[in-house]
Amino acid sequence: MKDPTSPATSKASGVAWPPIAIPGQGLPREREVRPDVGGTAADAPHRSTRDSRPAEVSTPTNASDSAGNPDPGGLEVHEGDGAAGEGSALLDDLHTAIGRYVVLPSDEALTAVTLWVAASHIQPGLQHAPRLAVVGPTKGCGKSRLLDVLYETVHQPMMTVNTSPAVVFRVIGKNPPTLLVDEADTIFGPKAGDKEDLRGLLNAGHQRNRPAWRISGPEHKPTAFPTFAMAALAGIGDLPDTIMDRAIVIRMQKRKPGERITPFRSRYSVPELHALRDRLADWLVPLRGTVAGMVPRMPVEDRAADTWEPLVIVADLAGGHWPARARAACLAMTRNEVVQDEQTTLKTRLLRDIRRVFDQEGSKEALRSQDLLAALIQDAEAPWVEYGTKGLNAYHLANLLRDFGISPANHRFENGRQAKAYARNQFVDAWARYCPAPAPSVPTAEVPARPTRGRPPAPPSGALPTGPPAGPAGPRPTR
Repeated sequence: MKDPTSPATSKASGVAWPPIAIPGQGLPREREVRPDVGGTAADAPHRSTRDSRPAEVSTPTNASDSAGNPDPGGLEVHEGDGAAGEGSALLDDLHTAIGRYVVLPSDEALTAVTLWVAASHIQPGLQHAPRLAVVGPTKGCGKSRLLDVLYETVHQPMMTVNTSPAVVFRVIGKNPPTLLVDEADTIFGPKAGDKEDLRGLLNAGHQRNRPAWRISGPEHKPTAFPTFAMAALAGIGDLPDTIMDRAIVIRMQKRKPGERITPFRSRYSVPELHALRDRLADWLVPLRGTVAGMVPRMPVEDRAADTWEPLVIVADLAGGHWPARARAACLAMTRNEVVQDEQTTLKTRLLRDIRRVFDQEGSKEALRSQDLLAALIQDAEAPWVEYGTKGLNAYHLANLLRDFGISPANHRFENGRQAKAYARNQFVDAWARYCPAPAPSVPTAEVPARPTRGRPPAPPSGALPTGPPAGPAGPRPTR
């Protein structure tokens, strides 16, 4: 009996399948290890019999940037019949395949994911292992589907959910896997408990030569565990700041009604993606030695440059339109995260100011939207009077609070009238998570002043029982 959902019967069912996603196309080829191909034995599963020629990469003697300034880090990639021109076409194919199964928030994000997948195949030659933070405001944004596509295309994938640090410590070695962590919000969420070991591992693994030392074995010897490995983490809401700062952030959104994707089915999707994975390995694995010496010209600085450098290296190796495309995506996405950080800080400020207004109002359980806005704008030191074009309004307020699950609702006040208002109990959870109140100071016991020499100490305050020293009310004599 034929499968009614298969592409072979799609004509009868009326489903239009893309021509590339047909069983039989892109099937994996027979693989064998060839002694003349570079890399280590651990790379053997990802090589094929097709001839792989390294890109002709040379450092020009008088390289310069667009402004004519000397650029010692510039690299010239010669295209044509070599692997560089082939790399550009291969990245185009990978870009198309990823976009077929997942709707990403922008073309820059799709470019970044494409280059990140390719960079996983050269990570033994890299100095930094960028994280890929796949985050979204709610479920159903395509985060897990993107991890499915990554699993079939990256180098040596290791998919996990809510793993322990001990496991990750032991699977990372000289030829590390590509970690794919789904439901990362369950690891770092407020109810996840203490996960500082895993957070520290992910932070340290962003840069090479940052091992984690542990006491291991029956002899309790100090042992260094490698941490360097590329990792993609998907979850609802932002990950910890230290991880986001080391990541290329993909902010997923729900698909619009008109946005269509190809259903991900193992029987025809996996062979196609595996064929792309094998072509990536054929092209990039022999270039790992070349990659270690490359210093590309970066459009950003500091940690952002460390994170994006592997992606720009891949783009420079590919040539064609990819070097310019990679740098444009780098600039756009890093700037977007700067704006996002500013908005997050602004929303936290809003929560603190609203708590202050509720505290000033005393025991009120709800405040009219207009009264709350008026109180916020009255603070001359707050940014609300200059927010937007005419100051903070009801729409702005609702939009800023939406991410915290807070929205206005009809509330009946003492005079019997109803009005749109914000209830205090809506903010309690957000206040506790994002701007917890400082812990009350513990009163210290008063230490009596040292008596002045030659004078008897002043009697303590308060009524004490009176009587002779040896009487019932006085201290007992020492035996």
